[in-house]
Amino acid sequence: MTEQKQAGRTVIGKVISDKMDKTIVVQTEHKVKDPLYGKYMRRFSKMYAHDDKNVCGIGDLVAIRQSRPFSKTKHWILVEVLQKMRKDAIVD
Repeated sequence: MTEQKQAGRTVIGKVISDKMDKTIVVQTEHKVKDPLYGKYMRRFSKMYAHDDKNVCGIGDLVAIRQSRPFSKTKHWILVEVLQKMRKDAIVD
């Protein structure tokens, strides 16, 4: 058999919420240049991703990839966890 190509782009971001079942919210950052002043500003995007095994926690650095729609807002799937956040580092 032939190997299937994985369609869609892959992005790296930080998990900001894991309260939903099998869903994480990932925040990514991109920089946009101001047209008038030329200053680069940080802009953030929130993406809902499918986490089938609930392995991610808040603060983890993850890679996600575009996929078929899982729901109205969830169009991404977890590829891998790049860096786990330590449990003792989270302060409430």
